[in-house]
Amino acid sequence: MTALEELKGYIRPLGESVLAILIGALIGAIVLWLSGYNAVAAYKALIQGSFGSLGNFAETLSKSTPLILTAITFAIGARTGLFNIGAEGAVYFGAIAAVAITQSIQNPLAGILAGLFIGALWMLPAAVLKVYRGVHEVISTIMFNWIAFYLASWLALQVFENPMNPNSTLPIPPGARLPLLVKNSTLSLAFVIAVITAVVVYVIMWHTKLGYELRTSGLNSRAAEYGGINPRKAMLWSFIIGGMTAGLAGALQVMGIPPSYSISQGLANVYGYGFDGIGVSLVGRNHPLGIIFAGILFGALNAGATLMQQTGVPLEMVKVIEGIIIVAVAVPGLLDLFLKPLRRGKA
Repeated sequence: MTALEELKGYIRPLGESVLAILIGALIGAIVLWLSGYNAVAAYKALIQGSFGSLGNFAETLSKSTPLILTAITFAIGARTGLFNIGAEGAVYFGAIAAVAITQSIQNPLAGILAGLFIGALWMLPAAVLKVYRGVHEVISTIMFNWIAFYLASWLALQVFENPMNPNSTLPIPPGARLPLLVKNSTLSLAFVIAVITAVVVYVIMWHTKLGYELRTSGLNSRAAEYGGINPRKAMLWSFIIGGMTAGLAGALQVMGIPPSYSISQGLANVYGYGFDGIGVSLVGRNHPLGIIFAGILFGALNAGATLMQQTGVPLEMVKVIEGIIIVAVAVPGLLDLFLKPLRRGKA
């Protein structure tokens, strides 16, 4: 397939996503109007809060960073025929690993490598259970998420606690922190690393033998096995690579977000990114490059929500509007995900 043919293949999914965004925004406006709020003012504030200034745009990109990486975790699983929702637990341990290792090795690379390694390691039990015992990944990963939550909470509050502030862990040392890209913002080199990671995963998935094996196993594991591909190996690699990107998300979140550079309030500043990444992946059509733009969309919704509230729209209604837009945009990805087995049966 030539580059031009590959580009043409993206036009329809892109068009569907843009149309879904517009439909979701329209439905959200109707909900605001029926609830007695000024939809025009609310959306104007949302856009202003997301893109209205360099600082606001920087916050949008900052908030998109962990979402891009956890979305890749889900996307790799989906492309391999898995429904891996274990990114949440890997995020926790990626953050803990970065805090722990940088206390001794005050270098950003050490924290990044620690997040990658621990994220992959944490995902291995679910991978082994799936590959060798047939345990469904939804069951195992969601249970491991809860194990990770309580274990990581204990580590954060009891093992790596900050004696100067018991509500946070030890901070990332200055020598291991990622440089900021925009002053007086939380946008750091972490965003660039996330984008590079998405591009690397795209190259792996679409331009290497390993990626071909992963995608072929996801399309039809029996046909893949007949063609000499080991579906078990493909699933193992899917879990490992997905664990690495989720662990990296946790590490970057504490190494690149000022002012505390720590895990605060238990797991407050790393909580929920694994689950939110599922929606980002669906909006991005489970494609690493699409996920970059989907992550920025989610980041914009989060960044603009604060200013949107200042128009009189309560936080609960802001979340309703966010949810409507997200559901509308995710519909094409959901259809692809659930209709794929039917297409296999017809083939």
